[in-house]
Amino acid sequence: MSDGFDRAPEQTRPLRAPPSSQDKIPQQNSESAMAKPQVVVAPVLMSKLSVNAPEFYPSGYSSNYTESYEDGCEDYPTLSEYVQDFLNHLTEQPGSFETEIEQFAETLNGCVTTDDALQELVELIYQQATSIPNFSYMGARLCNYLSHHLTISPQSGNFRQLLLQRCRTEYEVKDQAAKGDEVTRKRFHAFVLFLGELYLNLEIKGTNGQVTRADILQVGLRELLNALFSNPMDDNLICAVKLLKLTGSVLEDAWKEKGKMDMEEIIQRIENVVLDANCSRDVKQMLLKLVELRSSNWGRVHATSTYREATPENDPNYFMNEPTFYTSDGVPFTAADPDYQEKYQELLEREDFFPDYEENGTDLSGAGDPYLDDIDDEMDPEIEEAYEKFCLESERKRKQ
Repeated sequence: MSDGFDRAPEQTRPLRAPPSSQDKIPQQNSESAMAKPQVVVAPVLMSKLSVNAPEFYPSGYSSNYTESYEDGCEDYPTLSEYVQDFLNHLTEQPGSFETEIEQFAETLNGCVTTDDALQELVELIYQQATSIPNFSYMGARLCNYLSHHLTISPQSGNFRQLLLQRCRTEYEVKDQAAKGDEVTRKRFHAFVLFLGELYLNLEIKGTNGQVTRADILQVGLRELLNALFSNPMDDNLICAVKLLKLTGSVLEDAWKEKGKMDMEEIIQRIENVVLDANCSRDVKQMLLKLVELRSSNWGRVHATSTYREATPENDPNYFMNEPTFYTSDGVPFTAADPDYQEKYQELLEREDFFPDYEENGTDLSGAGDPYLDDIDDEMDPEIEEAYEKFCLESERKRKQ
């Protein structure tokens, strides 16, 4: 028996003796052992867990924010820690944006009271949106909400103005960044995609209350595309494809409203890159797929604006669900025939062609069908004789 189990009681030891043993087992003890077999029980391992242990959270989960954000930023040593905690929370649980953004903005209105604090807030959001994968969209939504709900407006500018100034700082070094090392280009690409999300999500309210997009971002995206295509490395071209898939339809509509042909120029530039640039085959395929997407109006499908009633002239399937009849000569008679409607209506009015029957065939008219009543169940003698021969022949073949 291994050390991991308890020893059996003394009286059961002879049961485990080898066959060559000369020891005799008393009859009484043997019967007792058989009547009450001893159960070998594994030892109970002592758990190292404690009921007083701190609550478990998955790695990366910000429990501090969950516990204390409702009390505002007073529970945090600094404003930046409170904001960073909320940004991490949105990164992990983006679905909480709708339910928690209002309270977050109210808390900021009580804490962000200086120019420096507002600058710090802008920088934290910008860094999160350009350094964390997949946060650019959420960051743009957050920026749009705060631009309309933060009340502080110092001399240095309100939230939206400071945000655009921060983006301009990165924009001004676009040409150097597009031809920089891999790390520099990666950071630049994150900025480009964040600016694309800002263009789509940042709403500017006009003097008459109309909502528009920031024209300055539209101009900036055009120049960023130029910088990417001027340095046709694979990662630059991939970034350009992502940006155009994200904003291409909106940009083209905006340029067309102004009578500009910028998208035509971009497509022409893409075709030149495919022909001349030394990019990889996969990237060239991506560029060609983008050109194909644009040729299909960016995948948009416009429904017909007016409803037209189906007629034989405009609907080839107009007669598909209409019944087909046959004349006495076996000629099909369909809805496409000129006299169909008149004759079909005549058939409907002739009740004798449509007796009242339930689905199970029961006659609801109360009287039997005279034709069916005349039918005799007896079989014709000649047919009956042939049927009997058939049965006998079948039985004989079955026995063989």
